[in-house]
Amino acid sequence: MTSTRTLATSLMSLTTAALFALCSAGQATAAPTASDHNDVSGVSSSTVTDSAGADYWTPERMRGAIPGDVLAKRALDRQKAKKPVLPAQAKAAESKIEGSAPQIQQKANGSENPVSHIGKVFFTLGGANYVCSANSVASTNRNTVSTAGHCLNEGPGAFATKFTFVPAYLNGAAPYGKWTAKALYAPTQWSSSGSMQYDTGFAVMSQLNGSNLSDVVGASGVSFNAARGLAYKAFGYPAASPFNGESLKSCSGTATNDPYNPQFNTQGIPCNMTGGSSGGPWFIGTSSSGYQNSVNSYGYGSKSTTMYGPYWGSVIQQTYNTASSAP
Repeated sequence: MTSTRTLATSLMSLTTAALFALCSAGQATAAPTASDHNDVSGVSSSTVTDSAGADYWTPERMRGAIPGDVLAKRALDRQKAKKPVLPAQAKAAESKIEGSAPQIQQKANGSENPVSHIGKVFFTLGGANYVCSANSVASTNRNTVSTAGHCLNEGPGAFATKFTFVPAYLNGAAPYGKWTAKALYAPTQWSSSGSMQYDTGFAVMSQLNGSNLSDVVGASGVSFNAARGLAYKAFGYPAASPFNGESLKSCSGTATNDPYNPQFNTQGIPCNMTGGSSGGPWFIGTSSSGYQNSVNSYGYGSKSTTMYGPYWGSVIQQTYNTASSAP
């Protein structure tokens, strides 16, 4: 195996985070125009032209946003009906990129410990407001966040608008501000067919007050083509009952293959967290100082006790490479 190291590892600690379970269907929208939506070398992208996202997301709208797992359920139901055949997996060496330490250490606030580089994302699809979780990741442009594919593209269908990242969100507060996206990226396998195997997306954020995201909140290292069956700790903001999405939660465990739909090539860890935590990061090991290696993707039913995440192989790595190097 080979690895590359470019930045310093994030040092922030977490005490809570979450995963999500699936609910009801979301709404569809028309596909973006050709000038906004591009498919290049297996990566789909959309330029975000609206700049009012931060102002749009008032505390009231943030609290009222629909957990994004309803969008994942639509894709999951389609894939289950198709019963796709598991494609051969590309052989690739493990690749790692280290993260950067935040300049400001976020202190504990209330009963939970927010983490500077993990937060909530708010976006609009089909005229409805949705919420997911996301994480700042190491990147050349220092402005990239990871989330689930269904948190930025319908899979298949339109890309989101008003996509806004609120790091260290807690009870409606945005201690590091609201960062708006200028471009969204997803594997074409997600954007064209909603394949659960590739349910990951990356957003490139605009600068805020002249600063890059990772310089303000830090950035997690990322890992691709890693071994299966590793121990993970996953984080997110569960918003569906019995949670309210106002604070960070976590789940930990050793990953095992999805026994119900092995064609997805996904892995699951023990977790009963609910909608809203979708897109939250999975870290190898027992803390957020490990490499991110997946995201919260789906569970089976509203009382699921296992959260599944996509295997980050070469396809998702290509999407990351494209987003992280974008201007």
